[in-house]
Amino acid sequence: MHGKPPGRRLLGFGLALPRRDRGRDPQVGQPMVPLGPCLSAAAETARLSQTRGGTAMGWRSGFAAATAFVVVLAAAVASHAQGAAQSAAAPNGEALFNTRCKACHDPAQGRAPARNALAVLPPGQIVEVLTSGVMAPMAAGLSADEKQAIATYLTAAPAAGPDAHPAPVAAASRRGPALPANVGVDPLCQTAPPPIRESGSDWGSVGLDAGSRRFQPHPGLTKAEVPRLKLKWAFSMPGGAMPTVMGDWLFTTNRNGKFYALDAKAGCVRWVTEGVGSRTTPMIVKTPISPSGWATFVGERNRTVRAFDAQTGKEIWRSAPLEANPVAGITGTPVVSGGQLFVPMSSGEEGAAMQASYPCCSFRGSLSGLDLKTGQVQWKTYVIAEPLHPTTKTPAGVQLQGPAGAAIWSAPTVDAKRGLVYVATGDSYTDAPTKGDDAIVALEMATGKIRWSHQVTERDNFVMGCNEAQRRANCPTPVGPDYDFGASPILFRLPSGKEVLLSGQKSGTVYGMDPASGRLIWSAKVGSGSALGGIEWGMAADDKRLYVANADLVLLFDEALKAQGKGPLEGEPAGPARPGLSALDPATGKLLWTTPAPEAACHYAGDQSRSPVPGLCIRAQSAAPSVIPGVVFSGTLDGWFRAYDAATGQILWASSTTAQTYDTLNQVKAQPGGSIDGLGAAVANGMVYVMSGFNGASRTGGNGVNVLLAYSVDGR
Repeated sequence: MHGKPPGRRLLGFGLALPRRDRGRDPQVGQPMVPLGPCLSAAAETARLSQTRGGTAMGWRSGFAAATAFVVVLAAAVASHAQGAAQSAAAPNGEALFNTRCKACHDPAQGRAPARNALAVLPPGQIVEVLTSGVMAPMAAGLSADEKQAIATYLTAAPAAGPDAHPAPVAAASRRGPALPANVGVDPLCQTAPPPIRESGSDWGSVGLDAGSRRFQPHPGLTKAEVPRLKLKWAFSMPGGAMPTVMGDWLFTTNRNGKFYALDAKAGCVRWVTEGVGSRTTPMIVKTPISPSGWATFVGERNRTVRAFDAQTGKEIWRSAPLEANPVAGITGTPVVSGGQLFVPMSSGEEGAAMQASYPCCSFRGSLSGLDLKTGQVQWKTYVIAEPLHPTTKTPAGVQLQGPAGAAIWSAPTVDAKRGLVYVATGDSYTDAPTKGDDAIVALEMATGKIRWSHQVTERDNFVMGCNEAQRRANCPTPVGPDYDFGASPILFRLPSGKEVLLSGQKSGTVYGMDPASGRLIWSAKVGSGSALGGIEWGMAADDKRLYVANADLVLLFDEALKAQGKGPLEGEPAGPARPGLSALDPATGKLLWTTPAPEAACHYAGDQSRSPVPGLCIRAQSAAPSVIPGVVFSGTLDGWFRAYDAATGQILWASSTTAQTYDTLNQVKAQPGGSIDGLGAAVANGMVYVMSGFNGASRTGGNGVNVLLAYSVDGR
């Protein structure tokens, strides 16, 4: 789930590729509705695989998310791998796409990404994925020319029709004005960069503190000033991740493979490093391993971690791949504590299993502890303790296996006092029993040994495309609800001095556990829940309250479909949808207030998402909230960004990021905004930063090119 976070998770798609091996790899993404796969006859005999991404949910990353990159690339790969097989000498990408892929991707069916979602990717990135990334096993046997032909067609060929994909410079929107170019001109700062210095108002990691509370106690602006927030600058970011801020430096990655360091106040570029295959939120740490004394760390889609000097962007070290399974990937932000770096592993095997010939399933979520100085692995622990073993064979003779699943979509949470690190896991992929999925797991920081594991949903066995109309032999029986944990656990200290570990699930349920033992203290339901949340990408907590954003996205889709005389989506729970923001008492789970997500106008310019109700404003509240004293910031999929009174839930300020277009600092004209999803806002030194557009994993309102928006009081 960044994911089943940004997210949450990069979910599935129906792809057809020639392959001799199976595999795939994730990126920030978000979960998608389990609709049946749309596969050509040729695809039915080919094997496929995918990854997830996000943050988070993915898509759940994660949406996550995430999450989203993998889906797109996977589709790219799939569509292309098929095409290359037809013409080795001079492959005709269009003909191959039409024969093998168009039925699923143009227009997009189910969870398959639309062809236009692939056009914003650089051709080199698609080639990389085909050669050494998630799609390498699927592209086995393809020549370099064939891989290049795939990338060239997907990113450059104009297309007609409702899902036409954009040209490389300007993109035609199917529901709005022309989209901007997917790359701009980096506005370099004209003065030498100052040394990085802590300010006391920094946001240096995705969760801000070790407890993942997302609480900024020294924001540099007051509750009284929040209604005066105005846009100061905008920066076009293809698939950009949530930024982090240290002093007057801002750091972010994007889907074009660029890792940026910006002037946090002015938005100009201090350095940019290319070829960084990451959409995880970079963590900034003061450490002697870097010549400047500051280092930043990102997890890449190829299952490696890279460390950079935060002052210069020069690489310090690069780890070996942390997982051999080709469906794996890093969607949750790696987290530093002391001399260790903790790296979670997620996957897209739920999507790979859409192929009836896929030997589902073998991926297992894991956490690795790395030496901060060298990147060497100190330990690695799989959260599924039960051994992998053969289970049954399909009528076609495909050997199935398990248990599998339990992807870790989100960043770990560190408890230095107890010497523990906590992770939240996703669903199971098979019928083989396991206690490791849909669980909160505590591991010893020094050894990786599992101290305790608390599973909250049993037999949540889920892979994509397993609806009643198209049930494959490798589908679990019964198919579970897909109730991953896509959000990082929050370690909260009560006024009594006791601590409680808080977690939110896509079921719409929040849990309070004893951090020492995993014992359940309380649970509370804030939403109806669905495969897309419920609670998707995160929660936040100040010193008094826990703030929970709830999406109920599938139920909102159902409501819209019913209004059109269609639906509901098969296999999803009944409503009512309850999107909104709620505050709970962390000690008891008691509901203190709830503010439903308002129905408000939006304009999805160039909507490239996979919504079953395209173009319709959807008010799901799945992005992680962020908190400053007295104020909670939270965004919705209809592109609205709001500030709430932390004590009452009253809306203090609201800005529609889709009501206008933006002339960005990197010279993109008329850049549209879109959905707000994934890991939400960062607040530092009087500035509020949020990504609009959520390119890649968003189930609705994704415009193909994110825009990073920077707000300040009166726009100063």
